[in-house]
Order: sequence, then structure tokens, then C-alpha cells
Amino acid sequence: MPTLAAATSVGITDRLTTLLLIGSVVLLLGVAAVRLANRSGLPTLLLYLGIGMALGSSGLGISFDDEAMAQALGYAALVLILAEGGLTTDWSAIRGSVGAAAMLSTVGVVVSVLVVGVAANLLLGVPWNVALLVGAVLSSTDAAAVFSVLRRVPLPARLSGVLEAESGFNDAPVVLLVVALAAQATPGFEQHSWAFVAGEAILELAGGALIGFVLGQLIGRLLRWGAPGSSGLFSIAVVGVTVLAYAVADLVSTSGFIATYVCALVLGNLRLPHRQAVRGIAQAFGWLAQIGLFVMLGLLAFPERLLAQVVPALVLGTVLLLVARPLSVVASVAAFGYSWREQVFLSWAGLRGAVPIVLATVPLMLGTPGTEWIFDMIFVLVIVFTIVQAPTLPWITRRLGLAQAAPTYDVEVEATPLEDLDANLLQVTIGQESRLHGVEVFELRLPPGADMTLVVRDGTSFVPHRRTVLRHGDQVLVVATAEARGAVVERIQAVSRAGRLAGWNAADAG
Repeated sequence: MPTLAAATSVGITDRLTTLLLIGSVVLLLGVAAVRLANRSGLPTLLLYLGIGMALGSSGLGISFDDEAMAQALGYAALVLILAEGGLTTDWSAIRGSVGAAAMLSTVGVVVSVLVVGVAANLLLGVPWNVALLVGAVLSSTDAAAVFSVLRRVPLPARLSGVLEAESGFNDAPVVLLVVALAAQATPGFEQHSWAFVAGEAILELAGGALIGFVLGQLIGRLLRWGAPGSSGLFSIAVVGVTVLAYAVADLVSTSGFIATYVCALVLGNLRLPHRQAVRGIAQAFGWLAQIGLFVMLGLLAFPERLLAQVVPALVLGTVLLLVARPLSVVASVAAFGYSWREQVFLSWAGLRGAVPIVLATVPLMLGTPGTEWIFDMIFVLVIVFTIVQAPTLPWITRRLGLAQAAPTYDVEVEATPLEDLDANLLQVTIGQESRLHGVEVFELRLPPGADMTLVVRDGTSFVPHRRTVLRHGDQVLVVATAEARGAVVERIQAVSRAGRLAGWNAADAG
């Protein structure tokens, strides 16, 4: 006769099996959706939202209406997405764009909130406090959408850098603004002057950025000094540091989101060992977070309520795309010397995605009166205007004359520490755009303490000599002392960009 404990255990196991079945099928569908999205030019978020809606109450009948749980899981997913963005962003690519991105994330956000708020009040009759809240929810560009779409568009680094940095920076101030506006519009919450709110936001952003920078520098250097031989274990540790930055910053009442992004950006540019493995695991966590986040948001939507919000979504989305975003771009980046063509592109490329939908749950959780419609309206707006904007970005880029024929230099360098020998083994993959093709080994002029030991070509490996010619598709092993590692990576990347004459003049050296 089975005991009650045994019966309970069987019940839990059966539920686990069902959850694993549904989760694995959703995950596999999410992976397959990437290929379809690449062909269509649409961000995967639309397909993931569709999967969630198909599983929801109007589809297979899975019920999910817990706004508080959705917000908590949404924040967790955004932490991983921001971590992936920071760890895979080269500081050299965005350094010249940080000023413009910071302005877009602050001044640009304020302009966008005001313009959309005025439109919501005058065109839709929404009360001012709720109208400004809607403007704030819509003001953040989405890191997941930007990272997935723009990295497939052949843009100059000047433009891709400002858009990537903006999407990494603006989540933090927008979250603070939405929470403040929702609290201001909710009876029972302590009311503060806008000067107080602005000052508090500045302190939280500065504190979060400082915490992220310090943790990234300190723990990153400790990780580099004591890196384990396992690239998988090391990669998990690096991602763990970015999550730690969020938790520490949030515990001391500063911005966890800006702490996460800054910490990840620092770690991604510290020349840590296992760099490609770190990027790989960060991208894996980022994809997993995107799939889970968008499917969950799809579950939270009720299709029968969405039709009523089509007209408000079209009205506010049009104002956002054609008025608010262009004005915010002009107010933010005109002083940095961006041409009118670049400003037009930046205006069109302000993609919205999961962040506005997640933020739309904030007033629902707080019980802000008169905001029950916001989630459905934001959901419709994101879907419609993602379909409008994302597939047209390559065409807009070409029409504005901003497309680059060869935007990247395709060379991957992976380093594995050999602790006992105080040395590094570097694996170099020579891609189709790399100018290492045709270079003889002696022309690399590797620094002292480094030597090329093996070349793998078409499945065959051999030991190179000084006159061996490198080819596209080669995989090369270089052994270097720990001290020479940084110089070796810089030299290989320089030759990949500029060819065998790299370093003979100042332009190539940079």
C-alpha cells in the first residue's frame, strides 16, 4: 500500500516531467525560430511572443496571470540579457559613442516621455499622470532587439556603437522613472517633488555604475590571476560576477541594471582567458533569457483584449516613431557631429521589445488606477512597430548610404592558460574577411616569447615553418608566455585588419 509521501512524490515527478516536456519543446522551437527570423529579418521576439500566446489561455490553455511573478522573472531575464550585451561588446567599438549614448539615455528619454505623454493626453484623453507614465514605459529601446538585429546590419562602428551603448544604458534610468511615475499616480504612496526624484535617480545611476566598475575590475583581475583550466567553469564564474553586481547594487538601493551592464563591459574588455568561451556561455544565457522572457510575456497576454488597443497603439506608436524618437535623437546627438542621415537612421532604429512590456507590469503590480489597458496597448505596439521597423533596417541603411561592404574583420582568438608553465595556448581561427590570408608566418612578426606551433587546414594538421602561407579557414595554435599574451593577441588582430604591413604606420597600428 503506497504511503501518502510516496504518492506525493509521484505527483511531483509527474508534474516535473510535464514541465520538462513543455520546456524542452519550447526551447527547441525557440532555437528553430532563429533560422526563420534570420531569413525574414524579423527579431526572434515576435516568434517567441507567438509561441507564448499559442501556449496561453486562448491556445493550449496554460494559464498565467501573475504580474508580480512576470515582473520578477522579467528583471532576472533582463540582467542576463544586459550581461550578454556587455560581455560581447568591444569597448573600442563604442568608446567614441558613449557620450551620445549617455545623452540618448537621459535627455533623449525625457524628450520622448514628454512628447508621447502630450500625445496620449491630447489625442487619447488619458489623464496627465497616466499619460506621462505611458511615455516612460515606451521610452526605452530594447537591448535584446538591438543586439539581435543591428549586429546583422553592416553599419559603421559609430552608429552600431551608439545604439548598442544606448540600449545597454537606458534600461536603468527608465526603470527608475517608470517606478517613480507609477508611485506618483498611485494613492497611498509617498509623494516627492520631481527635483527630489531626479536627484535620487542620478545618485542611484552613479552608485550603480561605480559598483559595477569596481566589482568588474577587482573580481575580473582575481579571475584572470586564478583562472581555472576549465573554460566552462571560468565562463560561469564571469557571468556570476555580473549577476553579483546587480544584487549588490540593488541591495544598497542603487541601480542594479546599470551595475550589471558596466560590470559586464569591464569584464568583457579585461583580456580574460577563455574569451571566446565566456562570450559563448554569455550568449547562451542571453538566448535562454530571451526565449523564456518573450514566451512568458506571450502567456501573459490575452488575445481577446488586444483588439481593443489596436487604435491607441497605432496612434502612440506613430507619434513615438515619427515625432518623439526623432526629436530625442536631434536633442541628444546633434552636438556630437552626427549627420542628418545618421540621425534619420538612429531615429528609425530605436527598436522596442521586451523592456516596455515588462515595465508595463509595474503599474499593474502597484495597483495604479486607470492603467489596466497599458500592458495590452504596449504589447500590440511592440508587435506592430517591430514588424514595421526591423525588416526595413537594411534597406534604410542602404538608402541613406550608410552600409559598409565589410564591417568586421573576421578573426577569433581563444586563449587557454597553461598554469604550470606560466604560458598560454592561443587558438586563432582565420575567417573569410581576415587579411591574415596570404600572410607568411615570418611576416606576422610575433613578439618575443611567442611561436606558432600548429596549423589545421582542411582536417589535416602540420607544423608550420617561417615561409608557411596562412589561408582562410585555417586554425592556428600559438604558444605564448603569460607576459606576451596581450601583445600577441593585439598583433594577430592588427594583421587581420590591415594585412602584413600592419604597424608600419600610425593608422594601421590603431
